[in-house]
Amino acid sequence: MSALNRVPSLLTRAGTASALTIAAVGGSIVVPGVASDAEAATVASKALQVAASKKGSPYKYGATGPGRFDCSGLTLYSFKKAGKKLPRTAQQQYNKTKHISASSRKLGDLVFFHSGSNVYHVGIYAGKGKIWHSPKTGDVVRLQKIWTKSVWYGRVR
Repeated sequence: MSALNRVPSLLTRAGTASALTIAAVGGSIVVPGVASDAEAATVASKALQVAASKKGSPYKYGATGPGRFDCSGLTLYSFKKAGKKLPRTAQQQYNKTKHISASSRKLGDLVFFHSGSNVYHVGIYAGKGKIWHSPKTGDVVRLQKIWTKSVWYGRVR
C-alpha cells in the first residue's frame, strides 16, 4: 500500500493529523478557495489552448467571443472556458491577478502591456517570448512576439 493510500487510515486512527504528518506520508492539504500550483497550471494551459484555438478570429472592440474578440475579451473567454472568471478590461484583469516577475512567468500567464501605470493591452503567454492575443481593428487572433519591454505579468488564481 502506498503512503498516500495510508493517509485516510492514519487520519482515522489518530482522529486528526498535522500538516507535517500528512506531508510526511506524501499526502496533500486542501485549503478551500486556494488553487494548488498544479491546478493553476492546468487552468492556465487550458486557457492557452482555448486562445490558440481561436487563431484567425477577427478583432472587434468590445467583443468577448466566441467568433470575435478584443484583447481582454479573448483572455476573459479563454479563462472562462478553463473554469476561471476574469473581469472585463485589461486593467481590471491586471488588478485581479497575482503579479509575478518576468523570470517567474509560465505558459498561460497573462502579459499586460502598459504605458506608465495604465494597462492598455493583454495577451496570454505562450512561451519563447510570444503571446496569443487579439491585437487591433483589422487584425485577427494570432501568436506574436512580445514587442516591448513595457510589460507586466500576472497569474490567474
